[in-house]
Amino acid sequence: MGPLRLLARCAVFALVALLCDFAGLIFLLLGIFAPISSWDFFVYVGALLLAFSLLFWTLWYTFNIEVPFGELGLS
Repeated sequence: MGPLRLLARCAVFALVALLCDFAGLIFLLLGIFAPISSWDFFVYVGALLLAFSLLFWTLWYTFNIEVPFGELGLS
């Protein structure tokens, strides 16, 4: 089972999570290291994007869990 097969089942959640991770890190580092007057906006937005990425990673992981039909007890 390759990593692309696991990613392909819920690829939208994984891509949104990666996008939030990337954008959140960029905003956070921009707010910390750039000499700008509105640094707090960038730090807070970066932290919020990283928090949302955790939500999307959780959704991706949850929807990728496979339970065999026999273990569901529906038969």
